[in-house]
Amino acid sequence: MSIKKIFSFYINGFKSMTIGKTLWKIIFIKLVVILLFLNYFIHNKNFKTEYKTYDEKINFVYENLRLK
Repeated sequence: MSIKKIFSFYINGFKSMTIGKTLWKIIFIKLVVILLFLNYFIHNKNFKTEYKTYDEKINFVYENLRLK
């Protein structure tokens, strides 16, 4: 099978969907909400939030440079 036939098979399948399009939209929206939630609340750790004082920042940089 050629790539064009495979591609047209999937395109025709998605065009003829009725409930499937709605389900894919719901899945996409849920995925975006979950990723935004994780990014904002869980992965929101940066240099400024982790180390409050100047000495903590210096120690962090020194330890990471010394280990390499």
